[in-house]
Amino acid sequence: MNLIRTAMLLAFMTALFMAVGYLIGGPHGMMIAFLVAAAMNLFSYWNADKMVLRMNNAVEVDERSAPEYYAIVRELARRAGLPMPKVYLIDNPQPNAFATGRNPQNAAVAASTGLLERLSHEEVAGVMAHELAHVQHRDTLTMTITATIAGAISMLANFAFFLGGSSRNNNNPLGMVGMLVAVLVAPFAAMLVQMAISRTREYSADQRGAEICGHPLWLASALDKIARNVERIPNPEAERNPAMAPLFIINPLSGERMDNLFSTHPNTENRIAALEEMARQGMGGSGGMTSRDVNARPGATRDTAPRGGNGPWDTPKPSEPDDSGPWGRKPTGPKGPWS
Repeated sequence: MNLIRTAMLLAFMTALFMAVGYLIGGPHGMMIAFLVAAAMNLFSYWNADKMVLRMNNAVEVDERSAPEYYAIVRELARRAGLPMPKVYLIDNPQPNAFATGRNPQNAAVAASTGLLERLSHEEVAGVMAHELAHVQHRDTLTMTITATIAGAISMLANFAFFLGGSSRNNNNPLGMVGMLVAVLVAPFAAMLVQMAISRTREYSADQRGAEICGHPLWLASALDKIARNVERIPNPEAERNPAMAPLFIINPLSGERMDNLFSTHPNTENRIAALEEMARQGMGGSGGMTSRDVNARPGATRDTAPRGGNGPWDTPKPSEPDDSGPWGRKPTGPKGPWS
């Protein structure tokens, strides 16, 4: 079913891309757009994940460079029955995360330094479980390719606006009306498709992510904290590439909280309410991850990490911000999980 949905989505986005080409350059423009779309679909299938990671300046980490973060992802992947994905870190103060990759065997998950600094270990586990749910549902391929083609449609429309209208030899059969449709309607239609896909799949990933980590309230708490921080901390990379927004667990572009046609993500309160209802019904309550699983270091015994001593596992002091988590602050030295 996921393969069928993906094929239908690619067919629709390709047809939309060709329609823009027709409105700009007539039959010849449509043929060129078809060839470009076919090449983009093939390229996106193999390389879209690398493009998204590169656009966000993500750096791959392992159990030596980011032991706690890597251990959480490894434990969650084991619980989900998934191959271990590649793990990336984004040096960005905005707390957020996303998953990408064409299939579970070639998946990658990425979290920002802001996420690891501001969330507790349990909340990070909830977020990464959500991202692994996207991997398990194979949403990563669909959402990544959709983001790539939607961005291409917007660029083609911009090209038409700046160059197409000034050409005397324009083959556009609808004249200026067709140009306006290409510039305004096509990117809008692509945006709506992208938003609808993202919103539908976020609810499903929330549910499955709560099942993977076993604690719906971990993810609920994380969503609330991320949403509050996203409102006040900008994400320059996402602002420069807005087509990537649906990939993130929370919209990185703004503090949009209305669950309507124009939001890239479902209403955060609605998502939290659904997770709280799961917790009330006892879903995920038995056999879930424990604090020992979350806090265990590679090669160490699975004892709960100490909370009273020195180090990045301490609880916040009263004078520290409320949203600081036990991951601590980004160190200035060359060593540590952020280097």
